[in-house]
Amino acid sequence: MNKADYDRALYYTYHSQWDNLLLLMVRTKDDFLSKKIEHFLHAYYYQNDHSLVENYLIALLQYADHANEQLTYMQQEAIFSV
Repeated sequence: MNKADYDRALYYTYHSQWDNLLLLMVRTKDDFLSKKIEHFLHAYYYQNDHSLVENYLIALLQYADHANEQLTYMQQEAIFSV
């Protein structure tokens, strides 16, 4: 997985750059990240229920943050195990 994808997902989401988020959804190799982005963007554009949009947004942010932390942890372990 590419750590930059998770950083970009967080950045684009925090700065409401939906076009860039859509491009990331298409280009990332992480299927879970792609699905989280897809669900959020679909809800954002087509749902009238703001609580549903908020739930998808929180799910996207939590996943990107968690995956980013896991990659950082794995990279640190690799550095210290050498």
